[in-house]
Amino acid sequence: MELYGYPLKAKFTYPKPPPSKILPATSTVAASYKNRIPYQPESISLPWMPNAYYKAAALNPTLAPLSESFPGLPPTKIIPFISERPDGVFTRHTLDDWHRSNMTNYKESETTRHNAERLRADLNRTIKDVYQQAKRTQGESTKNLGERVNDIEYWKSELCLELDAMIRETNSLTDMQKRLERALADTEGPFQVAHKCLLNREKRMGIDLVHDDVEKQLITEIKIIRSVRERLQQCLNTVNAQLMCNKEARQELEKDLADKQMGHHIDNKCYQLKNTSRGIHYYRGVERIDATISVPETWARFTDNNIFRSQSQRATSAKLRASTESVLMGTADEMWRQFSKVNDAFTSRITETANAKSKIQTHLAKTRQEIFQIETKIQVIQKTIKDKEVQLKVAQTRLDERTRRPNVELCRDTAQIRLVQEVNEINETLRNLHQCLRASEDMLQMLVRSKAVLEHDLVIKNNSLFIDQERCMGMRKTYPSTVQILGYVSAGLT
Repeated sequence: MELYGYPLKAKFTYPKPPPSKILPATSTVAASYKNRIPYQPESISLPWMPNAYYKAAALNPTLAPLSESFPGLPPTKIIPFISERPDGVFTRHTLDDWHRSNMTNYKESETTRHNAERLRADLNRTIKDVYQQAKRTQGESTKNLGERVNDIEYWKSELCLELDAMIRETNSLTDMQKRLERALADTEGPFQVAHKCLLNREKRMGIDLVHDDVEKQLITEIKIIRSVRERLQQCLNTVNAQLMCNKEARQELEKDLADKQMGHHIDNKCYQLKNTSRGIHYYRGVERIDATISVPETWARFTDNNIFRSQSQRATSAKLRASTESVLMGTADEMWRQFSKVNDAFTSRITETANAKSKIQTHLAKTRQEIFQIETKIQVIQKTIKDKEVQLKVAQTRLDERTRRPNVELCRDTAQIRLVQEVNEINETLRNLHQCLRASEDMLQMLVRSKAVLEHDLVIKNNSLFIDQERCMGMRKTYPSTVQILGYVSAGLT
């Protein structure tokens, strides 16, 4: 395989004949190369190669003497090596020529020395001027580098001051963010308490399952807590967005400060470089490279814009902290006032329920006493009826026995009349006693029913008192969230 750019070796289309032991004659070899051209592949075209290369392969080699093919130079061109003068001595210059040559050399030497002295004086002045110019130029460059270092130090101090102020403001806003997150998380407790209070009060029974002021205040409290959560979430979103802006401004300041520090290091190093410093080298063509992307005006304006942006973000952040502080205080005060209203409603309702329970217990005790007395009277009436029935039996037995008297003995005498009156009186008395017994039994049923109603109402009141006083107020007595929010607010104010 041949490389591009190099002359190709001669290749022939026909294969070479096998070598023989005896070399063929020169004429035979020359005849075998006639009408042969070198092999040229179609895939490679080399127009830059000389055509003589291809013609050289077609020359017929010959073994003729060199004198025949190269006649040599003509006789007139041959340089004579032997003088034609008889004495054989070459005479080229005279003595006058020799003296004149010496004088000419002396004058030329004097002129050359004079010119050299003038040139040395000029070179001394030039070197002195060059040193003075270089010192003046280098001094101006050093002075400019020093001013540049001072400018960078000034802006570095401004950036450091603004960066410290931004870091403090960001930390304060981060604390406010944490307070908002805690306050938002603490509203979940009051919301769950109010919701559980409503669910627990749904377990009231009977007539106590009313839409009272407690339930109205609980619903209002849930609405207020939802509104507070929305406002706190909105404030938290605003604070998060402001934190992102503060971080962006801080990153710009830090990046600018890092660039200033690097530039200050480089310019200070350049400012301290001298002709005797180590590490100085040649950098050919560096003066023709312009890698600058700003001018002093745009350079100062860039840092000033960064500082102005940071100051604007700090002012916005401080204003946002103040508004968030007021929102925290307002929401905490609103939740606390509603919490107190609900507790007052619970206290009033518990007092009403307790008074109703006390009255029910009084009426129940009286009803039970009356039931006992009625039962006693019923027993007395029943005993009286039994006694009257025995008396009636005696009177009726007497009358029945007197009907068995014989003949005229069946006399309607006073005893007979009195027995008949006695039976009628006893029957009338029994009717009155049975009527009284039925009335007493009816009254007893009414008293028992009233007792059952009072007992059921007492159970309802006890259940309501247990729900309101134990469950609901038990949770609301251990209600920490509003106190914590107020604690956070007071901590932030202090």
